[in-house]
Amino acid sequence: MTRVLRLGTRASALATTQSGMVADAIRTELGREVELVHITTEGDVNRGPLAQMGGTGVFVSALRDALLDGRVDLAVHSLKDIPTTPAEGITLAAVPQREDPRDVLVARDGLTLGELPAGSKVGTGSPRRAAQLAALGLGLEIVPIRGNVGTRIGKVTSGELDGILLAHAGLNRLGRGDEATEALDPLQMLPAPGQGALAIECRTEDREILDLLSALDHAPTRAAVVCERQVLATLEAGCSAPLGALAEVVEGDDGDELWIRAVALSGDGRLSVRKSSSGPPDQAREIGQRLGSEMLADGAADLMETP
Repeated sequence: MTRVLRLGTRASALATTQSGMVADAIRTELGREVELVHITTEGDVNRGPLAQMGGTGVFVSALRDALLDGRVDLAVHSLKDIPTTPAEGITLAAVPQREDPRDVLVARDGLTLGELPAGSKVGTGSPRRAAQLAALGLGLEIVPIRGNVGTRIGKVTSGELDGILLAHAGLNRLGRGDEATEALDPLQMLPAPGQGALAIECRTEDREILDLLSALDHAPTRAAVVCERQVLATLEAGCSAPLGALAEVVEGDDGDELWIRAVALSGDGRLSVRKSSSGPPDQAREIGQRLGSEMLADGAADLMETP
């Protein structure tokens, strides 16, 4: 009898929804049975600001520990939460097709960012979103928040906040996409590297699972997120740094091309370094490395350390 695959996931509504989507794909497309195993991570227990907790990996380490000690066979993460440095004994087996990578506003009375009056309170737990929002010069008060999607939206419906910024992908996966009052153009607000994409990890030694999961990999999505995350790695910035990047594979005159835009900001949004680049999708890592190096040459690393 073929063994049931144990899929490690955080217990939040969004995490279990995302993991459930992967489990359904494994059942329907790969013909294997899956059970979800809930794992509690540091990011679930500690309610402090992510940047003060180190940002990178606070939602990932416990799941990886469960993989390595054999409690689960695979784990699903939001790809933007994964550190860029490789984890010994663990392989990124598949990156399924990406959801909408953009940020969205959920605001009172159906308002857009431009319609919110000066002084309106807008909540976000992301230094990247906060810096880019400040850079727009709309005179909004930025309020730090934590909590799951429902808790955050509740701060708007209760009147505590005038609006919040969230990832469109999370809202869509929870079936709440219609609650967004504006999807933000990446020209205004570049998303986090890897935002909207999922990561399926397993043990490097488990060749059977690796080969099985490879069928769920979406090559254009993987090329885009590899490029974005290489910018992050080149700048040696954690996932809580005020850095945005978005790449996509588009049809060019001579075949597919990969395009990427990135921005690094000071914490207050007053200073920024913006760059773009392009090239063949099979050179995604090299394109990201080159773009990151150009940003470093323009002072991006020092700029991100500015409060």
